[in-house]
Amino acid sequence: MYEQVSHSLLNDILIELDPSIKGEGLRHFYTRLGANFYSIHSLFTVLYGKRDDYRTQVQCLVETMARQYVLRPNHLRESDLEREKDHNWFLSQQWVGMALYADGFAKNLPDLTERVHYFQELGVNMVHLMPMMQCPRGASDGGYAISDFRQIDSRFGTLADLQTLADELRKRGILLTLDVVLNHTSNEHAWAQQAKAGSPLHQDYYYIFDNREVPDMFERTMPEVFPENSPGNFTWDEDMGKWVMTVFNHYQWDLNYSNPAVFIEMLDIILYWANHGVDILRLDAVAFLWKKIGSICQNEREAHLLLQLFKDCCQVTAPGVLFIAEAIVAPVEIIKYFGEDAINAKECEIAYNATFMALLWDAVATKNAKLLTQGIKSLPDKLERATWLNYVRCHDDIGLGFDDNDIRAVDYEPYAHRQFLIDYFTGRYAGSPARGLPFGYNDKTGDTRIAGSLASLVGLGTALQTDDPIALEAALKTIVLLHGMILAFGGIPLLYYGDEIGTLNDTTYLDDPAKANDSRWAHRPRIDWNKADLRNTPGTLEFRLFNALKKLIAIRKEVPAFADFNNRELLDVGNPHLFVFARFDIHQPMNKVLVVANFDVHPQHLNLEDLGRKAFFRHASVRDLYSGERPAMFKEELVIPPLRFYWLTDL
Repeated sequence: MYEQVSHSLLNDILIELDPSIKGEGLRHFYTRLGANFYSIHSLFTVLYGKRDDYRTQVQCLVETMARQYVLRPNHLRESDLEREKDHNWFLSQQWVGMALYADGFAKNLPDLTERVHYFQELGVNMVHLMPMMQCPRGASDGGYAISDFRQIDSRFGTLADLQTLADELRKRGILLTLDVVLNHTSNEHAWAQQAKAGSPLHQDYYYIFDNREVPDMFERTMPEVFPENSPGNFTWDEDMGKWVMTVFNHYQWDLNYSNPAVFIEMLDIILYWANHGVDILRLDAVAFLWKKIGSICQNEREAHLLLQLFKDCCQVTAPGVLFIAEAIVAPVEIIKYFGEDAINAKECEIAYNATFMALLWDAVATKNAKLLTQGIKSLPDKLERATWLNYVRCHDDIGLGFDDNDIRAVDYEPYAHRQFLIDYFTGRYAGSPARGLPFGYNDKTGDTRIAGSLASLVGLGTALQTDDPIALEAALKTIVLLHGMILAFGGIPLLYYGDEIGTLNDTTYLDDPAKANDSRWAHRPRIDWNKADLRNTPGTLEFRLFNALKKLIAIRKEVPAFADFNNRELLDVGNPHLFVFARFDIHQPMNKVLVVANFDVHPQHLNLEDLGRKAFFRHASVRDLYSGERPAMFKEELVIPPLRFYWLTDL
């Protein structure tokens, strides 16, 4: 968009551009800069326009984008152009991801590079490596306390090792996803160390106060993230003799984004990793980016403006790179991280569908889909050119952040129902086979989150321990059922490493003092490759699980209806045990897939005529895409076995 004030400023900036910024083929950079500068200028002005150093900071911002563009390798510039032409490329049903710790899946990055064939064997073509940037030994919040944003921690390998892995993944058509922790740094980061040494410049990179007056005002409305292990939101630093905002842990200092220098530094880091071959950047803790007295300091309008500014700037230098919003917040809030008042995503193209994940676990515990169906009804529609990241498990805990109104709508009492779920998944509920662990207990509210591996949460460990073949079968069916849902729902399914071979809770974390108080380490295992190799031995549970998921993934990739173009229709069928939705091919709308899932341990039935059979099936008989079989039917009544799902079509 042309607008005189912003473009006059841009002309002045380009005239004053640092002469050291030189390079061939800058045409595309200038085209994108011109197209985006009105938005960049508007956002930067809203956030920082009242500062005396505004003009200097704008100049620095443009020079940062230009320098990183000059450094961008030619093959990545070519990839940018290809993705601009095929701008919906990431909405395809072809993409299937896996999240993993590099030193858990393998020994280190070189060993991981040797095991890339495993992803192709399973059908995974997007690999999310959990944090690998340099962090302190000992307490580091699982790698989310960064002491150097530009270095790989030595326990994983080197920057050259990561580059080798990135090149290998690119050759095989596998996308690379990395984390950038936007909200905070380690207290051992150079900025924090300079702040400790008394540098006013770097003290302004954080929220630092001489006394408790301002912190106490913040504390009146700010919730605690880790009330059990890290109560409060401020930490006294003895070196400075000052209070520092530390929302997550005492060793994680929150960055002060009201300082434009912080924004520019973090943009430079984003572009640095984009230039190292990263296709998707997972932006951690984005809900917390802006702090305001009198608020909960989450989901503030300015946090969204910051993300829009990051996106606009990245589109100038590396437009082929996507953003994932790590915002585990209420459904009405999470949808905003795609961008409000827009048609296409203008903040992050991808967001975690934490609501769907938690609702699936509710269905596992209750053996019905009442809350699952109600919760999905309330999930707001996403934007065009935006997609969900659908997952069953991840490195983090399971939070029970359902909307209380949805819980009441299905005749549950919110507090009592959450307590039932906590008891069920931690094995305290009579008859529950789950062996999860409580995490983050808040004695003020009674809230608890749940840790544990997928296999342990569905009762696989209990079944093996008791040598119960019926329970074993139920656990395996539940694992496949849950993956059948995330692969069909609409978005990018994200598997978690170890789930494909039934990895149980890893209790060795209890032997490490730095991890023993964080039960999430139970589901951050080191893969036993002897166990993983059993995926090739028929009759083993590893073989059954791995090949079931491999088959699901392969089928998904062949079904255009599973691409994500807001082409899903939720169906309320009146049977509380069934979760039912339809997917359709936007190019051939009559080509539909009816997804039917039975979360109960008893068979259920569904009358297809009641759904309007002809709206879904043109022919007399229907077929399940997964099994290849024609399911049992009596007239128009479809029979769905216990813990089973169908992907139904008449093609």
